[in-house]
Amino acid sequence: MKMDTRVFADIDSLSAGAVDEMMRVLRDAVKERGRFAIALSGGHTPAKMYAIWAEKHRAETPWEKMHLFWGDERYVPQDDLLSNYRMTRETLLAHVPIPAANVHAVPTTIAPQEKAAEAYDAELRKFFGAAAPEFDVQLLGLGIEGHTASLFPGDPALEEKKRWVVAVRAPAEPPIRLSFTPVVLNQGRNTFFLVSGENKREILAALRKESDSKPSEYPAGRIRPKGRLLWFLDQAAAG
Repeated sequence: MKMDTRVFADIDSLSAGAVDEMMRVLRDAVKERGRFAIALSGGHTPAKMYAIWAEKHRAETPWEKMHLFWGDERYVPQDDLLSNYRMTRETLLAHVPIPAANVHAVPTTIAPQEKAAEAYDAELRKFFGAAAPEFDVQLLGLGIEGHTASLFPGDPALEEKKRWVVAVRAPAEPPIRLSFTPVVLNQGRNTFFLVSGENKREILAALRKESDSKPSEYPAGRIRPKGRLLWFLDQAAAG
């Protein structure tokens, strides 16, 4: 698998580099289409990204033209410590003047989780129309077993051809989650994998060894978007 990688000294410089690239895409998207839509991710590195965005780029960001979605979410209340929304609120949303209507949170208050997935699928279709979303930027992480978003090895969602959002059961806490499917994740205009830590070297090496001509063994390797795919690595992950 060929990777377009950008290697940074540490997680702080990785996060800053990813924000800088995101801002370039953002400016172009607003100029060309009048808005910027991003699929956010949970995790330590995205949290640093959001804090940098709020602190260093607050003034230059046209917040009324920003639309925030989440590529996956834990099926927990929005104030739960494990909620990706809560992390984003604390690092970004609480510090910037983005209109509430532009924050498209996953509706984890809807039960059961399958109905919540259907509701978020409908929210995406309302915003993007009938064709699968082409996010200006989508942020993804990489698990040591190759998972990304909340798509783990062996999950039937990896074979989904129609639905944009599904409820999944993950081998992690909390187990019930909502996730974009490859139907969406393979349409992104710009996809950033944010990968840090020495424990990611092995899975990165496994992905690099895979052939581009057949489906990957790993969920992250199944994400081959029609747009640009960048891997942001810190030195510990890159080796």
